[in-house]
Amino acid sequence: MDLQRALTAIILSFLILIGYQYFFAPQAVRQPAVVQQQIGTKAELKASMEQAAKPAAPAAAAHSVKVNPTARDITIETPLYTAVINEQGGGFKRFVLKKYRKELAKDSGLVQLIHTNSPAELPMLFTLDNGRAATLPILRADRQKLVLTSPKGSARLVMTGTLPNGIQIVRTMVFHADTYLVDVSYQVKNTSSTALQISPAVTLTNKPFSTTTKATSHYLFSGPSAYINGKLEEIKGKTMRKDGPQTLRGKVTWAAYEGTYFLCAVMPLSGDSHLVTMSGDESQARIVVSDGSITLAPQGVRDFKYKMYLGPKKLSILDAADHDLAKAVNFGWFDVIAKPMLWLLNFFYKYIGNYGVAIILVTILIKVVFWPITQKGMKSMKNMQKLQPKVAKLKEKFKDDPTRMNKEMMALYKTYKVNPVGGCLPMVIQIPFFFALYRVLMSAIELRHAPFLLWINDLSAPDRLMIGFNIPWLHGIPVLTLLMGVSMYLQQKMTPTTADPTQAKIMQFLPVIFTFMFINFASGLVLYWFVNNLLAILQQHLINRQSRVA
Repeated sequence: MDLQRALTAIILSFLILIGYQYFFAPQAVRQPAVVQQQIGTKAELKASMEQAAKPAAPAAAAHSVKVNPTARDITIETPLYTAVINEQGGGFKRFVLKKYRKELAKDSGLVQLIHTNSPAELPMLFTLDNGRAATLPILRADRQKLVLTSPKGSARLVMTGTLPNGIQIVRTMVFHADTYLVDVSYQVKNTSSTALQISPAVTLTNKPFSTTTKATSHYLFSGPSAYINGKLEEIKGKTMRKDGPQTLRGKVTWAAYEGTYFLCAVMPLSGDSHLVTMSGDESQARIVVSDGSITLAPQGVRDFKYKMYLGPKKLSILDAADHDLAKAVNFGWFDVIAKPMLWLLNFFYKYIGNYGVAIILVTILIKVVFWPITQKGMKSMKNMQKLQPKVAKLKEKFKDDPTRMNKEMMALYKTYKVNPVGGCLPMVIQIPFFFALYRVLMSAIELRHAPFLLWINDLSAPDRLMIGFNIPWLHGIPVLTLLMGVSMYLQQKMTPTTADPTQAKIMQFLPVIFTFMFINFASGLVLYWFVNNLLAILQQHLINRQSRVA
């Protein structure tokens, strides 16, 4: 394997991966939500599984429900959030997170997870018509305001309502001061003298949690997801828009609407199997978690239990909430490496209190771990550079006999104990660790609005030094990004190369290309790359000095 070709392939792979995500990944298309009717009876459930490979057929849209003026808003105050529940249907009308702001500015307001309006579209609706929400009864609450002040306290809210057919619903919700989890149970009683068919379902209708989009987060997943049969399923808005509603069935641990940093999830606790149907598009998604069709005898009673989570996608909080909610923090292929790196970031932050410094320490730690391997690779590249005059002579001598030329070159490498791929393998080994940290720094909520120093006050946003007037497109000077580009240029100048003049000229443009690509990347990622370059320069300087002494 030719070393320079291997290095070029690695760099091009990086450029393709990052460049595609940055420049060509599809933007969210704002279209009217398509809300679909869901499958209800057991026979239909079976039929849906048999036809799983077929495109889902269009179904009737959810009914628009007239607002009942007698329905009150019930307010819940805890140290973590302020929630408002509407008595018409019992959906969440507001859910404001007290520890998270919309933007970095202190006057930007707190994060609001609910952006739907109609009572039939409020998330966390419980219906008995398989999510159609054709009738939304008034569920009268036993109080209009619930306030939790004790750090470990909890409180109960009971809501009761009756459907026209005689079905009585008693909803009991338990709120906790120290968690974003809400315990919810429903007692459904048939007070009539005839058996009735019910199709219990919980519906989540969500719009994106934020109306602003960072330049580097447009390709990160946002939309409906579910953890079913021990597997994470993420359904993109464009898939639902193109192929129609997506149906999943099995042991449902949770179903949710995800953003980059926040999560709205429901966890069914009763029943072994559920049907999850997801419909809509990028602008609004509707998730229905259904128990199927149930016959309720006269005076019969059935209980349904759930847990709900509305809060941040922070790994430590989700781990504490249990129910495999931590699976929602998904770093893709590099998950097994990325999560330990996130743990390291939080470990250093615990003692230092600055995520920027934590990134530097993690970068140093990774460099130290791979220092011996990198050292061998750099020395191999240095030795390869020394052999270039001899390699050039062999190429000239046997230019008409490639087989003989390769044989003589391998003999030359063996004589001088040089491994032609020795400089490539260390880089290959480190690639998964780089991309794992890349995913962490791009999507971890810990870096959202986390300051570093000076002008870098949000490690999840691009770095910009404002200079008193607006710069077109940039708005400010990307100082850290420019420093990263300079460091990459210096590193390239110090690194031995075996490239021919044409390849060498092409490689000189890489620092410029990377600088341009990183301009709108999160400053936390740029900081990692910059520090890594400085450490590589230091290591190359030590090798070059040892080589001169030798």
